[in-house]
Amino acid sequence: MSAVIIDGKSIAESVRAGVADKVAELKKNGVAPCLAVILVGQNPASVSYVTGKRKALAEAGMVDKSVELPEDTSEETLLRTIADLNADPAVHGILVQLPLPRHIDEDKVIMAIDPKKDVDGFHPVNVGNLVIGKKAFLPCTPHGIIVLLERMNIPLHGAHVVVIGRSNIVGKPVSLLLLRREYNATVTICHTGTKNIKELALQADILIAATGHVNTVTADMVKPGAAVIDVGVNRIPDETKKSGFRLCGDVDFERVKEVAGYITPVPKGVGPMTIAMLMYNTLEAAEHASR
Repeated sequence: MSAVIIDGKSIAESVRAGVADKVAELKKNGVAPCLAVILVGQNPASVSYVTGKRKALAEAGMVDKSVELPEDTSEETLLRTIADLNADPAVHGILVQLPLPRHIDEDKVIMAIDPKKDVDGFHPVNVGNLVIGKKAFLPCTPHGIIVLLERMNIPLHGAHVVVIGRSNIVGKPVSLLLLRREYNATVTICHTGTKNIKELALQADILIAATGHVNTVTADMVKPGAAVIDVGVNRIPDETKKSGFRLCGDVDFERVKEVAGYITPVPKGVGPMTIAMLMYNTLEAAEHASR
């Protein structure tokens, strides 16, 4: 029996609709939630991501104060732009689209964002609060994964979750989130230095793949009935597609779905949740600023 396909697109639409309702309420009280997305250069993938975020802002009724800067923008100019947005009380959230051109220090840029406006959840203050279980802006993709699991009524309490990948954007933060008392999962993190990944993956009630490599997870790595969350987005050349490529995740979807109990597709799985949770964080920032 095939796995239940987790429809991230429809769940994300539900989250965004809830955000839009609250935005409308805030506006009645004179507060217009505002996000500034900063794009440096014209990296095609980044342009696509930013376009999606700006579309979501419009649909949520939020103010879009996005900034586009040329590829050769100096680090000093970018930091000054962030400082201006930090100082603007009408701007509630700031997001710098990564990756940045090589001549700009990404760590310095992330550090420059006011933690109260860091709706990406990457500033060390927010990361530190996540680690110790205090209130913080949660990174959007990990938070989106939690919401997907909750909406599908997949038990987290006491579940063994195996995370493959230890990135600062997904692997580490989703592991830390799942360890919180409200979720109470047991977490195992696997990475390139793990010798027995298949053995560990087979123990997972929930298996999260976030490596950026095609077919990291194959059917023989999945416990029957497990929930499989595929965070990967890989572009595979495909001449039958207008774009010249097709998207696939880190999981061998067609074979794994015959073993798993639940599985996210790529696209329309985790991806839409990332933008939905960005809208959620921006709303939270506006609510906090209005108190």
